[in-house]
Amino acid sequence: MKGYWIILGAAVTDPEAQQVYGRLWGPIAEKYGAKLKSLEPGALVEAHTSTRVLAVEFESYAQAKACYEDPAYTEAKAWALRAYRRELIIIEGDLN
Repeated sequence: MKGYWIILGAAVTDPEAQQVYGRLWGPIAEKYGAKLKSLEPGALVEAHTSTRVLAVEFESYAQAKACYEDPAYTEAKAWALRAYRRELIIIEGDLN
């Protein structure tokens, strides 16, 4: 069964940090076969501070967990957290 990161995020407040995160994320995504999954517009129907929702798909839940725990992602995550406030959950399933 596939694994997913579901990310609820606020607006980007530090565009430079977001650019650094994007550069660091590319090779990590490739290593783990991570793919951004498009969610229908309006998927975020109840929110207090989040304005964006993203889903990142992995071939398995184990890959999703391993990617999050990878030291390279730990470095990248620090830039993401500088760029905007977010919440991230890791789930197992199949989003079609």
